[in-house]
Amino acid sequence: MDIAGLVAFGLIVFAGSYVQAVTGFAMAMIIVAVVGGMRLLSIPELAATTSLLTILNVILALWGRWHQIYRPIFTWLALGQVPAIFLGFWLMTWLDVNLQWVLELSLGLFITIGGLSMWLKPHPWAQVAGPAASFTTGVAGGIVGGMFSASGPILGWFSYNQPLELSAIRATLLGCFMLTTTTRTGIVMVEDQLTTNVLLYAAIGIPVVVLGTWLGRQFPPPVSEAGVKRGANLILLFMGGWILIRSLWF
Repeated sequence: MDIAGLVAFGLIVFAGSYVQAVTGFAMAMIIVAVVGGMRLLSIPELAATTSLLTILNVILALWGRWHQIYRPIFTWLALGQVPAIFLGFWLMTWLDVNLQWVLELSLGLFITIGGLSMWLKPHPWAQVAGPAASFTTGVAGGIVGGMFSASGPILGWFSYNQPLELSAIRATLLGCFMLTTTTRTGIVMVEDQLTTNVLLYAAIGIPVVVLGTWLGRQFPPPVSEAGVKRGANLILLFMGGWILIRSLWF
């Protein structure tokens, strides 16, 4: 990657970490969508790098707020996530070796559908979701988390429909992201896929994530959270559509 690419990567990571600090999710989606759309990294390297950066972002965003995690939902989401992460990672690896265009097409579909789902205005349910719904959502989030290290649209939609305080929703979401990324990073290490390239871009992104997360916590934007989400959605929809077109015709 040349200097322009490194600068672009840093700006994308900064935007993603800032948005996630404000809204509770979307960092991984933004990084995967934009960096993947620009083909700055291969999908396996991109997912591995995103996992490492997300771990740091979550630690910073949840610092002093771990107690806000809503444990009844988090527990069942986690039970569904963990085994599904292994399945998603295996699927990504197999597609990358045998059907790369299908993997890229899957990424484009995921980004596009994820962007569209974020336009849906959550309507809190009458009661908190039970074990079955939470477990099933955890499985779905785990599969896409294992593939792309970006389970935000699935877990975000589910969490924001819970009749809970916003602080509990955000903390629970971030806790799920921590579980996904640490588990996935452990798999990458065991599979010896934590390459020098991945470590290099993670090292470049670390100070950017620290800065973006700190600014997001201390200086939220002078627009509503809904406005921030709309802006992120437009980026995701554009990049998702571009990845879809490119996977089919380029």
